[in-house]
Amino acid sequence: MTGGPEAPPVPGYGQTALADLSTSVLGALGVPGAANVLDLPELPRACVLVIDGMGWELLKAHPEDAPFLSSLPGRPLTAGFPATTVTSLSSLATGLPPGEHGMVGLQVAVPGEGRLLNCLRWDNGQTDPESFQPRRTVYARAADAGVASSYIAAGAYNGTGFNSAITRGVNYVPADSLGQLVARAEEALEGKRAHVTVYHSDLDTSGHMYGAGSKTWRYQLRFVDLLAERIAEILPAGTGLYVTADHGMTNPTDRVNVAEHPSLGQGVALLGGEARARHVYTEEGAAADVLAAWTEVLGDRAWVMSREHAIATGCFGRVAPEMLPRIGDVVAVARGDLAILGTDPFEGLLVGMHGSLVPEEQLVPLLWTTR
Repeated sequence: MTGGPEAPPVPGYGQTALADLSTSVLGALGVPGAANVLDLPELPRACVLVIDGMGWELLKAHPEDAPFLSSLPGRPLTAGFPATTVTSLSSLATGLPPGEHGMVGLQVAVPGEGRLLNCLRWDNGQTDPESFQPRRTVYARAADAGVASSYIAAGAYNGTGFNSAITRGVNYVPADSLGQLVARAEEALEGKRAHVTVYHSDLDTSGHMYGAGSKTWRYQLRFVDLLAERIAEILPAGTGLYVTADHGMTNPTDRVNVAEHPSLGQGVALLGGEARARHVYTEEGAAADVLAAWTEVLGDRAWVMSREHAIATGCFGRVAPEMLPRIGDVVAVARGDLAILGTDPFEGLLVGMHGSLVPEEQLVPLLWTTR
């Protein structure tokens, strides 16, 4: 590792990562071959409530705004790298680390095509979602084992490229308000065996636009707390509720714009990832020079690693050979207060950001209650 005085902390793949929650829920539901490494109780129904952007550190810092969530037993999990929605929801959907499902960031290179794919926005049919994320989902595994599997989230996400990549094999149930989320969850849990995922994104949006821990964010956390409490109230007997998130968030103010540092652009073919976790794809033969330039400019403000070092360090977990080209030739992970801005002007308008390996962004809650 060449940027910063100590090695980066890496996610606890196989033990305490988001992907392990998914396989543990399947194991607790009796799905064959699923390892219950988190030792969840064996029950016929499970509901996983995913609150986008609700980091462990943030939740612990604001118990007065989340009295119900703060009353639940829990522990932190590691999101996986990068700590971002695309990667984390893919890990939850497949029960695999990023290096295996290949959704290794917000913007990743499409191998052999010389372009980036924004995995949230997708690309109007240019990239086939099932080919780009080819792994079998936990929802399909549950359904094959006779467990009714439902995914409850905003209707706008249904049928998008990203959701087509991660929700195959599930009954997608549109729900566009907090009340609808609760009602649809209650209906989905009526069967004898059920695997239900509820996803809500407004807390993340509040953090991006106004800052994590801001007044707006805290008021939104209060609504999230009520959502969790209402879902807990409608659980039928024999159901476990597991509340988690996809990442935390920080509010970096030290902003380095790549366009303002010519040396950061030399030898760079594509700049992927996002401001707190960059994939730098280099021109042929330029990887060593790019690594040196990024290390020199960013110094102790980032962990700057070659692709090989990032993989060897364990950032992505096990990496399937076909997914290697999606990882940048250089990986730059912001530390402390740094944001590495690219060409997207919207990126510079964000207050809250995420993606890094720092605990504030990497740690997410696993809270639970059963009935």
